[in-house]
Amino acid sequence: MSAAKASAAHRILLVEDESTVLEFNTMVLIRGGYLVTAVEGCEAAWEALQSASYDLLVTDNQMPGMSGLELVSKLRSAQIGLPIIVASGGIEAEGFAQNQSLQPAIALPKPFTADQLLASVAESLRRAGRDFAYTEVSFYASSEAYSHWGLNE
Repeated sequence: MSAAKASAAHRILLVEDESTVLEFNTMVLIRGGYLVTAVEGCEAAWEALQSASYDLLVTDNQMPGMSGLELVSKLRSAQIGLPIIVASGGIEAEGFAQNQSLQPAIALPKPFTADQLLASVAESLRRAGRDFAYTEVSFYASSEAYSHWGLNE
């Protein structure tokens, strides 16, 4: 079974306040075979979580209004045990891993590549008991501006 078919049932909620980064990460995850709901900001993510079921939340941390970590805290307070990936340039992995309120979660340091995003998603799903073996996905080389725009922010 291919990676795309193996992950077809995995629904991911993707949260990012920068539209170009949201678009790029959405494309990466869809090409990886995932079903993606992409929203701008944690308030929209909270609304999406109230109306649908997801296998994984991938969120940026530093956003206006509610941060990604505040969203995680809100999820945990509501006893929503969804696996989470928090992408940020400002989170120390050791401190993140030791904070029980953030578990089960993975810190994804910025900047990251498409393959690092896909590997983190596969690892998070594996930790959550979803049987999925990560298979590298090839991304075509294009002259269009899809290289790394926004991933350093």
